[in-house]
Formats: sequence, structure tokens, C-alpha cells
Amino acid sequence: MFDPKDYIRTVPDWPKPGVQFRDITTLLSNGPVFRQLIDTFIDRYQPVGLDAVVGIDARGFILGAPLAYQLGLAFVPVRKQGKLPFDTFEEAYELEYGEAILQVHADALDPGQRVLVIDDLVATGGTLMAACKLVQRLGADVHECAAIVDLPALGGSQAVLDAGFGFHALCQYEGD
Repeated sequence: MFDPKDYIRTVPDWPKPGVQFRDITTLLSNGPVFRQLIDTFIDRYQPVGLDAVVGIDARGFILGAPLAYQLGLAFVPVRKQGKLPFDTFEEAYELEYGEAILQVHADALDPGQRVLVIDDLVATGGTLMAACKLVQRLGADVHECAAIVDLPALGGSQAVLDAGFGFHALCQYEGD
């Protein structure tokens, strides 16, 4: 069975002392493993009947675009503020050091579309929750949120579940 943890590098004390950073670049740089990663998500979402994959800036793009391509679905980028050239909706969310804003094009999804929201990792859940709110503001339905890595001790996956969204991660790191 595929375990992404076998390919994720842990970088201690980055970006600050005490943080164990989970670096997925080592997973992505191995072609056969990257294919297996995407195939694992395809196996889960192919039978679901989705209309689009929403990828969160920036590492969610790396997962969402090939997943949408393989499933024959639309790919919708949710970007950091100021990166989209057309009319947008925006959603603010909290970071440990302040606030940030995500945006999506106002015409990116149609009402009633079923979407998957994907990112590389969920920690506190702020980014994922902001993306889900943007999907809802467009009238679409979040089928599920997905990530490679869940850090459940930071509460993000539970916050997503408590908000009524499904959540799936391929692996967890406890206590980090």
C-alpha cells in the first residue's frame, strides 16, 4: 500500500524553532511516486461524479491540475489576493501571524456543481475553510476536501469536519 510518509522529508526547526516542516517536494520529485500519489486520489474520486477540482494556491495546483485532467474535470484555481485578472470573490482567513485573503473568479463554478477542494497539507484549516466558503459563495457544493498530509493536533481537519465538509488525507503526523 502506498504511504506518502515514506517519501516526505521532515525539516526540523523550519521556518522557526520547534516546527517540524513536512516537505512534499521529495515526494513530487520522484516521478513514479508522484504518479502513484495522483492515482491514489483518482481511485478515490473517479466514481464520485464530480464536476470540478478546486486547487488552492500554490501546492494545491500541483495536485489538483493533474487530478482534474485525469478525471476529465474542470480545474479551478483559488489564488492569493491580487493574482486573478477578472472579477473575483474573496475570503479572508487567519494565519498565525495575521490575515490573508484568497480569491476565485466570479464565474469559475456554476450553482450546483459538485467539487473537490484540494491542498497539500491541512494544519489549522484556515486556508481550506476559506476555499470552501468561496465555493459555496459561487453556489457550488463541496463534495469533500482532500490533502496529502493532515496535522490533526493543529485542529484543521476537525474544523473542516465540524463545518460540515468531508475530509480525506492520505497520511497524518500526530503531535506536530
